[in-house]
Amino acid sequence: MDRGRPRASARQRRLGQNFLADPNLLDAIVREADLRPDDVALEVGGGAGSLTERLAPAVSRVWVVEMDVRLREDLSSLAQGLGNVEVVWGDAMRVDLEGLDPAPTTMVSNLPYSVATPVLLRTIAELPSVRSWFVMVQREIAERLRASPGTREYGSPSVLAQLACEVELERTVDAAVFTPRPKVESALVRMVRTGPGARPGLRELVRESFGHRRKALARSLELARPGRIEAVRRALSGLGIAEDARAEALEPSQFAALWEALERDGAATAQDRRE
Repeated sequence: MDRGRPRASARQRRLGQNFLADPNLLDAIVREADLRPDDVALEVGGGAGSLTERLAPAVSRVWVVEMDVRLREDLSSLAQGLGNVEVVWGDAMRVDLEGLDPAPTTMVSNLPYSVATPVLLRTIAELPSVRSWFVMVQREIAERLRASPGTREYGSPSVLAQLACEVELERTVDAAVFTPRPKVESALVRMVRTGPGARPGLRELVRESFGHRRKALARSLELARPGRIEAVRRALSGLGIAEDARAEALEPSQFAALWEALERDGAATAQDRRE
């Protein structure tokens, strides 16, 4: 069943929702997502259900998170008809993802571009049951997630994603397959979990490290929370990293090592002391 090209309201455009309107691409996403019959899929931004109705036959359960209540009638009707789809109404950054039972094992979504990065990082950190992601995002976001140290795109999302996952840009996607047509390029990204998400203290350290990109990492951390610049410099030196290195020079694994060194030195993040 193909529900055709959904109409997009002004509210949906404000929410960053661009519906996939190409049935061949929708079929390809499900085919290439490496799904298993016993998978529990998480779809954020279900829209009118064009992807949902294709996901449902391929997995045991689909959790759909959607915040636009104007879609309630269509999406609820579709869920009822499919039988293995449950819709959670609300903001994907606020709903209780950890409370989903059964827990998601994979995420397949045409993500609303306005929240794509924080949603992905949240699922990495809070849903250890998720082993893989196959998602449509803005191409710029895809480039940031897979960026290498020393590049302009490399930043805290790159580090936090790569600490837990292998990240690949699978393909770019023409704007013509969306309605409304986005003004940016899009891309399909595959992420495969290789380890647990970063702990809260490490996440805070990474974000603070990139807070002032033009400054040395130690200085950026000092500006975020004064009193630890010497401890950071000692830790960097102990790891064989230049004391004046910028955040963009460190590999993801080096951020984890830096955090561990600061913990041993008693100069880790404020978040660590709250835990």
